[in-house]
Amino acid sequence: MKNITVIGAGTMGNGIAHTFAQSGYQVNLMDVSEVSLEKAINTITKNLDRMVAKGKISEADKSTTLGNIATKTDLKASVENADLVVEAATENVEIKLNIFRQVDEYAKPEAILASNTSSISITKIGAVTSRPEKVIGMHFMNPVPIMKLVEYIKGYSTSQEVCDQITTLSKNLNKIPVEVNDYPGFVANRILMPMINEAIITLFEGVAGVAEIDTVMKLGMAHPMGPLQLADFIGLDVCLSILNVLHDGFGNPKYAPCPLLVNMVTAGKLGIKSGEGFYDYAESRKAEKVSSQFS
Repeated sequence: MKNITVIGAGTMGNGIAHTFAQSGYQVNLMDVSEVSLEKAINTITKNLDRMVAKGKISEADKSTTLGNIATKTDLKASVENADLVVEAATENVEIKLNIFRQVDEYAKPEAILASNTSSISITKIGAVTSRPEKVIGMHFMNPVPIMKLVEYIKGYSTSQEVCDQITTLSKNLNKIPVEVNDYPGFVANRILMPMINEAIITLFEGVAGVAEIDTVMKLGMAHPMGPLQLADFIGLDVCLSILNVLHDGFGNPKYAPCPLLVNMVTAGKLGIKSGEGFYDYAESRKAEKVSSQFS
């Protein structure tokens, strides 16, 4: 595989495009918004500048990486020559299914179609295409250029050949691939989201404050960041979406989202992306100041 198309220029999409391009692949980064594409290239450039400053790559490496990325707003033109298409659009099932219907129509028959979904069924996505055996989950972790894991999800119809190809590809990206079967939340979010939800419930019930909950998990459990800070980093809307997938998929009340989380998302308090969540990011993107709602 040489030609990669990444659909969606948000946080995950630009990170995936950056990673492939830095590993020598030709990348089409596609988004319907020119503004989002411009923002994505600016983000990739800043991240590469940071790597140059740290001595991890050279200026020539940076130039080569940026030269490997082309931006496009037309879906058909983006995917028609792709060996692999990685969808990284909004975590919304209807949006994703619609994208895959179109990509299946435009992409060459031998192309592999992957989704970076964090919880939506790969079997369901594959079922709307004419090539379910070539549809796979490729769940990268944020920030993509740094995090080593690729959780790849084998749908009901995904072929072993495609799994083997994605395993090899992931290793070529200097990632560690882990195979997971297609059940709600896969492994990462099936374990992570109930923990985050329980931390929110602990706050909601007044057991402890935001900083206290995060401090316990950082100092007591050796987590690099606390669950409430991590929720802000992921996006509270994304957390809520994944919990809803888990709750709907299993029908188990243990996955029911905390009412506080629901209220915060309804109020537009989504974490870093909106400037406020459990922490206030008005002055810094670091979780240095607890939101006034909880202080």
